This record gives sequence, C-alpha cells and structure tokens, in this order.
Amino acid sequence: MFRHEIIEKNAILMLVLTLLTVAIGGIVEVVPLFTIETTVEHVKGVRPYSPLEARGRDIYVREGCYTCHSQMVRALRDEVERYGHYSIAAESMYDHPFQWGSKRIGPDLARVGGKYSSDWHYAHLINAQSVVPESLMPHYAFLADTPLEVEDVVARMKAQRAVGVPYSDEDIANAAADLRAQADPAADNTDLLKRYPKAVTVPGNGQQPTEMDALVAYLQVLGTMVDFADPANEKPRQ
Repeated sequence: MFRHEIIEKNAILMLVLTLLTVAIGGIVEVVPLFTIETTVEHVKGVRPYSPLEARGRDIYVREGCYTCHSQMVRALRDEVERYGHYSIAAESMYDHPFQWGSKRIGPDLARVGGKYSSDWHYAHLINAQSVVPESLMPHYAFLADTPLEVEDVVARMKAQRAVGVPYSDEDIANAAADLRAQADPAADNTDLLKRYPKAVTVPGNGQQPTEMDALVAYLQVLGTMVDFADPANEKPRQ
C-alpha cells in the first residue's frame, strides 16, 4: 500500500513531483492559447469598440464597476429569462481584459445596451437612487463634470491593435473626429456608423465630451452587436 510519508520524507522526490504537477497545470493553461483563433469563432456584427466606447470602457474599469457587475449571462434558464440570450465567447474577443466579473451586487450588464435610454443612464449615474430607490450604487455625478481626455485616444487604439484588435489605419486617423461625433447629437455621424455600426450617439453638450458621455456610450453598446434573431448567430453554447 502506498504511503504518503514516503514523499514527505524524501525532499528530492517531493520536488520532482511538485515540478511535474506544475508543468502539467501549465500545459493545460497554455496549450489552448495556441488554438484561440479556432476556439473563438468570429460572429457577424462583433466589432471593435468605437473611440468613445473604448474610453468609456477604460472608465468602467478605472472606477471598479466590474467588482459589482458581471458581464456574463450564463446558459441557465433563470438568467436567460432575466437578462436575455446567454453570452458567447465572440462578444468578448476584443476585450483586454474581459469584464466577465465574478460578483453581482448589481445586475449583470452583458445585455444592458438599449434596455434604457441614454438619459436614464445619465440620471442613474448621477444618482442611482433617483431611478432605482433600492439601489446600493454610489453616485458618479463627478463624471459629468470631468472633461474626457481625448489627446491620447490614438495611442490607446494603437496599443489595442498591438494585442490583436483590428483597428485599421483609417479608424485610427479618424479617432478624434469619431469620438467627438458620437458625443454630439448635432454632429453628422454617417462616417462614424460606417466604421462602427450600431454606435449610439449620446446627448453630450456638443462641445467638450465628458467621462460620463464615454461611459454611457460604452453601456449602450453592451450586448447589441450580435443579432441573436439571425439563425446564423445561433452557435453552440460556449
């Protein structure tokens, strides 16, 4: 009969077995990364974030929104009935890092895009209790008074392209213009929508985009890129 004390009393044997265990675990973690191109299939409609949406995502991460909100609808009946279609891997293919989360102090946000108006989101971020009295969410009114830093949007997009997000030279060249157009209801957003279909123009002040404009633009795109009514997008559960 095997006795564990044999390993415990033999330092070299324990070291070898420990290294072997770590090696096996590492292989299991790393090997799937070499097949990521075939593991995550591209789904019609999924696109990189627009410049304003991407900056909104940065603010979402900076403010720690992921600590209270998940972005992962699991393939469980109660979740699908509450939030909508279960999440698929392709929806997060341009997220670095992904925002799946692990806690739901607040509701899941994977399908929040288009569920409420942009005005509702502004009111909710300024004072969540004004629209949801039982909400525990803190106030983010300061975002409406904080000018959005737009000078580094090109550098940020180039950094995203370096890790695989397919921004074209045209996307990057027009980044500042697209960002301002999406935050200005009076602007011509024709070119913006050609590059970023379904991008929602938020009711900004038409002058200086704010951090709240960016965050609302990001929230309004979540879960809207894929048309699950299209049978071609009905993939096996991932």
